[in-house]
Amino acid sequence: MPVGSDVERLRAAGLRVTRPRLAVLAAVRDRPHLDADTITRLARVRLGRISHQAVYDVLRALTGAGLLRRFAPAGGPARYELGGDDHDHLVCRDCGAIVDTRRKRAPGPCLDPGASAFEVEATEVTYWGRCPGCQPRHG
Repeated sequence: MPVGSDVERLRAAGLRVTRPRLAVLAAVRDRPHLDADTITRLARVRLGRISHQAVYDVLRALTGAGLLRRFAPAGGPARYELGGDDHDHLVCRDCGAIVDTRRKRAPGPCLDPGASAFEVEATEVTYWGRCPGCQPRHG
């Protein structure tokens, strides 16, 4: 996605277009599932200088506007990816690799929230296992 699209996405979300916001969007677009420290390092490559606090502020604004999605695998730091679709993640217990997975539209029994007064807006399911590269070590 070119930077021009990021400008349009920010404007459509009602956010000002700033260099830090563009740098963070570019970092996450280019490499999804990053933590805030890695996003900060990549933003610094693009901008020269940006504080951790500025990156956290941008992440909060972009997540609040729905442009980014935040998820936190158990035992690890929060990760960020472009927002927009509801999907699940596969996480390798050994190397920490994270990949997206698509579930069927109709939730299975384990995804049924049952009878409640809640209006479900999104789900967050994390599958834990071992990626192909780590499987031979445990086979």
